[in-house]
Formats: sequence, C-alpha cells, structure tokens
Amino acid sequence: MGFVRRRAVTAALTANAIRPLPGFRAGIPAFFAGWLTGELAPHILALTTADTAAQLARGRRDKLGLALAAGSAVGLGYLIAQSRAVGKEAEDALVEGLGVDYMEQLEAEPTPAAVATQWRSLVNPFAMRRAGKRAGVRVHHNIEFAPYGKRGMLDVYASDATPAEGAPVLLQVHGGAWVIGTKDQQGIPLMQHLATRGWVCVAINYRLAPRDPWPAQITDVKAAIAWIKEHIHEYGGHPSYLAITGGSAGGHLSALAALTPNDPAFQEGFEDADTTVQVAVPHYGVYDLAGVTGIRNVALMRDKFMGPRVMRKRYADAPDVYEAASPILRITPDAPDFFVLHGSHDTLVGVGQARQFVAKLREISKRTVVYAELPGAQHAFDVFPSIRSQQVVHAIERYLNHHWTTWRRETASAG
Repeated sequence: MGFVRRRAVTAALTANAIRPLPGFRAGIPAFFAGWLTGELAPHILALTTADTAAQLARGRRDKLGLALAAGSAVGLGYLIAQSRAVGKEAEDALVEGLGVDYMEQLEAEPTPAAVATQWRSLVNPFAMRRAGKRAGVRVHHNIEFAPYGKRGMLDVYASDATPAEGAPVLLQVHGGAWVIGTKDQQGIPLMQHLATRGWVCVAINYRLAPRDPWPAQITDVKAAIAWIKEHIHEYGGHPSYLAITGGSAGGHLSALAALTPNDPAFQEGFEDADTTVQVAVPHYGVYDLAGVTGIRNVALMRDKFMGPRVMRKRYADAPDVYEAASPILRITPDAPDFFVLHGSHDTLVGVGQARQFVAKLREISKRTVVYAELPGAQHAFDVFPSIRSQQVVHAIERYLNHHWTTWRRETASAG
C-alpha cells in the first residue's frame, strides 16, 4: 500500500472516530474503527509522523499524501485532547453527584502524581497482565461458583496491599452481547488498579446465549454474588460490602443485579440467598430491552438480535420477560448508589439509553446517582490502558473509596 493510500486510510479512521458513521447497520463497523482509533490515537499519531518523515527523507513530497497526513495529525491531536479532558468531566460528575466536599471524606486525597497519565504503561497497552504481575497483583484462577464447567468459574484478584480481612469487594461482569466473552478479557485495568489499593476483585464467567437463553446470564451473576457473600472472606474480602461493575451486556447485568436484590425469579435453586449489592458502576450498559425509551435502535436490537439470539422468544409473545429484564423498569426508591458512565459517541449502545436511565434513577431512587458522559468516547473505552481509561479508573477509584468510607461510617453508626 502506497503512502497516499496509507494516509487516506488513517484520515478516514480519524474522521470516523471524531464523527462516527450513523445508523443501525453502520454501528458495528463504526465502533471497531472508532474505538481502536480513539483509544490508540497517540500510537497512530506517532506512526503517521514517522511515516511522513520517512517519505520526506526520501525526497518524496506528494501533496495529497502530505495533506492527508496533516489532516490526520490534527484530528488525532483533537482525539488525544478529548481523552485527556475525561478526567475533568469525570471529576465534575463526581462533584455534582456527591458534593463539592466529597474528597474531604476520603481517608487520603489523591495526589496529582497518583491521577496523572502514566505514559509508560501506554507504550504497549496490551501487556497489561504483565504490568499487573509486576505491581504485585495475584490472581486466583478458575474457582468454581456454579456447576457449569468453565462458564461457572471466577477469578479473584488481590495483592500484598489487601488486608487479611475486611477489604472492600468489586465484582466485574464481562460484556459481549450476552453471547461471547470471558472473565479475563475486560475490566483488567480497573481490577488491577484497585487490587494494588487493597481491594479484592472478582471476575466471573456466566452461561452464554443462545445455548443457554435468558435468564441464565442474570441467574449466574446472582449465583456469583451469593458465592462472594459466603466465601470472599477466605481471600480477605468483606462479605457485607460488594460493588458491582461491567460494560455493555455486563453493564446491563450489573445494573439489573443491583436493582433486583433477592428476586426469586432470577435465583432459581438458591431463592433464599442474599444477593444485595451496595453500589453499582455500569459502563456503556444496555438499560432498555423492552423498547420503552422509544429509541429506534433499541427496538431494532430487541427484534433483530435479542429475540432470536438471547431471549429465544419474540417481544410480542412475551413482553413481560423483556420488561423484567430492563433495568430502567426495575428502579425502586431502595435502589443502591449508582455511578453510570457512557461515551457520547457510542454507536453500539446509544448514549440516549444512559441519559434516560439516569434521569429515572434520579427521579425515583433515594440514593446518590453520579453520571459521567465521556466526550468522544466509543463503546468499550475501558478494555485496555489508554489515556481515557486511566482517567476513568482514577475517577472510579475516588468514587468507590468515597462510597466504602461512607458505608463503613454509616454501618458503624447504625450498629
């Protein structure tokens, strides 16, 4: 591929990241192209600069190629600036949701160095597991929590910073449209970071559709919660404090689990188990499976994907099943605290779902609701270390530490 074509491809990818292709059919290709370009913008900018410099060193000055390179460089610089702005956007959301003095309630306020971008770790973002080992994170692999082979396994993340007992616990639920994915593919940067700060983190598999149609997925999440409450003390965790998080389908499952504690319809065979969680942090989640938001893409996903692949029944034949599975319809005044994150440029799960979900949470719930809408972010912005995902991890750490501190104080007062 010649220089002009290489620069044309980069320019097209950059343009799509800045302004994704619209429409239901374009959603998936626009996501893959925009996600990688946006999160790897520094790397692509470096390659563009090196490629252009090599051309000039050879005495080749193709005007079209140079113009495309210059345009790409400007666009990639804009994407990098957007990513760096996420820290301020997230902090503004925390202040709005928790109050201007929320950091005063932390055991220790984060230093500027602690929240600065760690550029060294971004050189090879896909080496994050090796980085976790170097940071002292230990992973206890493939612990059985349900009798479904590898789909009933979980991993526990801890480190030398984890106390012998009483550590806060985070449950990570992977995404993958309810049909693909495993516990070791998502949430790694957040779990590794929190583990080095004394948290115990748990990542789970669950049964996948269409082999195991709905509600197998939420039932398995509930079974994992029950396992955590019974066994997490063996790894230093506090069995009475559980935060839950996940992205995409994992965002849906984590939100639904948080909003349906002890629901026997989702706990077949362990109806009496306690499945309450104290706080939920869903990322780019699906909150409406029934189509009640009136968003066209939601109805299309319901009829063209959810029905034939996940639910294995049409909405027209079983609307109650879709409604019971929609977090936006399961909100009560007793909902736990929520920190909802969503990208403004998400082409797989439009940001409109998150906005309506948050609005209804704030209308009904008695607990705090924090919402961070991340400028320029696509779906899956947190999967590997990037400028944006580092800022998100730091914001979640501040939020969860504030919540953990507040929960302990309230629990001590009540006791």
